[in-house]
Amino acid sequence: MRTVYLGTSDFAVTILRRLAESPHAPELVVTRPDRPRGRGRKLTPPPVAEAARELGLELYQPDSVNSEEAVARIGAIRPDAMCLCAFGALIKEPLLSDHMIFNVHPSLLPRWRGAAPVERAIMSGDAATGVTIIRLTAGLDSGPICAQEAEPISGQDTYGTLAPRLAELGGRLLIDSLSGEVRWTEQDEALVTYAEKIEAADRRLDPVRRSADELERVVRALDPHIGAFVLLDDEVRLGVHRAGVADGGSLAAGAWSLDGDVPVLGCASGALELLVVQPPGRRAMSGEDYLRGLHR
Repeated sequence: MRTVYLGTSDFAVTILRRLAESPHAPELVVTRPDRPRGRGRKLTPPPVAEAARELGLELYQPDSVNSEEAVARIGAIRPDAMCLCAFGALIKEPLLSDHMIFNVHPSLLPRWRGAAPVERAIMSGDAATGVTIIRLTAGLDSGPICAQEAEPISGQDTYGTLAPRLAELGGRLLIDSLSGEVRWTEQDEALVTYAEKIEAADRRLDPVRRSADELERVVRALDPHIGAFVLLDDEVRLGVHRAGVADGGSLAAGAWSLDGDVPVLGCASGALELLVVQPPGRRAMSGEDYLRGLHR
């Protein structure tokens, strides 16, 4: 098949690499424009742009993929199919009608439509998630399904361990879908849930309103790409990279115990052991090292 690939993120890079190795290697890779990043605001290409150059694939970075110029550039390829993963911008008409667009989505749709499906699956304590290949439509991740496969979520999985497995699975499912007979099945709207974008409030560990079990899952869901934190006072944030659940005993919600091996934070139910933390302006360190610094 002649294909065009649209993607932007690190997750999308894995899909691109698998596609490039297949008989359906893209004739054109479309990604977002370079953006200023970091303290120096240096203009930086998105991960998919770097990967496309490395793979020797033709690269196109329009300001808008829906512009007349972009639509014409894609149309000139005459693709049999377009493939999309984590592109980061809405695809509109006429692209939606002009092309069959296979969308790689890292959840078991219709569960977790939206921006943060991997994080929300871990946060919610789901036993499994997966990857679904859908036809892109105007609705939010609401198109018909042609392939789907589950992936277990362990009690130790973080975003950093789960997302790469899902990306590998997504690459395989996409290639299988392009290679075989495609049969579309509509999603069950009664089972829809939404994976809202991760906001600052999601990152904050609130021990007064939430249990230790919930907060430990938040830490894993946001590690290492976004990061969770707890407020030491009204302004000082202590980053939390790894946490454990403890009994807590008589420790009140929001109270600290600093007498053991690691800091322990009382929660609405149970207590949270802070195993790896990151003080402001410093590198991540073990909870033991952090406590030793406090006791000096």
